Amino acid sequence: MDSISALRRQRHFNDHQRPQYHFLPPANWMNDPNGLIQWDGQYHLFYQYNPDGAYHANMHWGHAVSSDLIHWTDLPIALKPTPGGWDEGGCWSGCAVNNNGVPTLMYTGVRGKRGENQAQGIATSSDNLLTWQQYPGNPVISQIPPEARQRHDFRDPFVWREDDGWYLLLASRVEGIGGTVFLYRSPDLIHWEYLNPLLIGRMEQTGRTWECPNFFRLGDKWVLILSAHIDPERTAKVFYFVGEYREHRFYPEIEGIFDYGVLYAPLTMQDDRGRRLLWGWLREDRTVEKQLAAGWSGVQSIPRVLTLLPDHRLGMAPAPEVEQLRGEHQRYTNISLSTLTEEMRLEPDGHALDIVAEFEPGQTGLFGLSVLATRDGQEKTRILYDAPTQRLIVERMQSSLADGVNPYAHAAPHPLLPGERLQLRILLDGSVIEIIANQRTSIVSRAYPTRADSTELTLFAHHSDGHLASLDVWKMASIWPAQE
Repeated sequence: MDSISALRRQRHFNDHQRPQYHFLPPANWMNDPNGLIQWDGQYHLFYQYNPDGAYHANMHWGHAVSSDLIHWTDLPIALKPTPGGWDEGGCWSGCAVNNNGVPTLMYTGVRGKRGENQAQGIATSSDNLLTWQQYPGNPVISQIPPEARQRHDFRDPFVWREDDGWYLLLASRVEGIGGTVFLYRSPDLIHWEYLNPLLIGRMEQTGRTWECPNFFRLGDKWVLILSAHIDPERTAKVFYFVGEYREHRFYPEIEGIFDYGVLYAPLTMQDDRGRRLLWGWLREDRTVEKQLAAGWSGVQSIPRVLTLLPDHRLGMAPAPEVEQLRGEHQRYTNISLSTLTEEMRLEPDGHALDIVAEFEPGQTGLFGLSVLATRDGQEKTRILYDAPTQRLIVERMQSSLADGVNPYAHAAPHPLLPGERLQLRILLDGSVIEIIANQRTSIVSRAYPTRADSTELTLFAHHSDGHLASLDVWKMASIWPAQE
């Protein structure tokens, strides 16, 4: 990390709401992960970035590199808008590929006051991904297919290689019908032939506009992950589909929701171990004014390893590399939840924890864990399972004493199969709460307690006939040297 980046990070050292082991830039705004690639054994993460402040505007591509997926080094900005050029309004999302030894980025460039003129271009590097040069013939794709029946939503290229050339998906919508992804083919990443829509959704089911597609083989199936605007108010959700891909068409067999919280615009890559890794933008859940006052906005998820479960649903787990940050540890076993008459304090506590829990859920009542809590209970966030309704809930009514933060709950219905135990992996980091239940149900939530002593971790139950089989808690180290 250069001295300027270290200094900018140091300015936020005392902000207990700022994550310490999830990646985010030294300051300012970040959203979608971009251009994920492994090069000479190093993982490169690019991301949507505004160098001018903690607000959404002036999109550049930030850049960081890691040898272990967890500790990151800030690198110079990779892409920036070209004054008077095809991307003068911003360098929007895209991907990275290895084109016969040439690292190549493909991204959406925009023009117009609201980025309504969207086209696709490429950039390459000749100095180990440090600096990037645009292809002089950019954009390489500028015409939206006529069946879209609109001219403005056409972005976020995702590229992969097949035996007969390069393939590309672009996210869009068909006016009046719903989101879609258009499929293209090219011999050289420059000359593209439009083939057909890979899939067209239905507005009432999967949203009016799709963004940030991912398409890849996993096991014996193909997986499509996309982010969707559900309505004109831009309510956002991430869907996944698992199915068959043949003759340039995708035939979904399974549909699911990837996350029930604030995770959006995920992007995947395959590393040299054959793992399909996913990062997602963890959106803020506080007002723009509070983001500006904090001086930072947006976090990247801990990378997840994706798998195909026996029922062909999408499985996920945090990359095991995150476990290297574990420190002080405590284990609890064999606790009958019916005997809990008050909240049970657990150790260790803090703002940065890794929690692994397994419960027999029972049939009655509710139970769970309170995190980021004060001793007097004025602030707390509850992660609970309601057995009668079979819902996993992040309850935030008491998460913060401050105004301007979202107090509403995030909830996932029916996370368990019949007879199944509830298995929770919880990555708590400042204001971030990443939860994966039974390796298939994700809820990422945000909580912004005002008090620095909002560090308590407790076990609670109300009228529950359930049972805690095991609970492991680790303190987590910071990934930034200045904060260790």
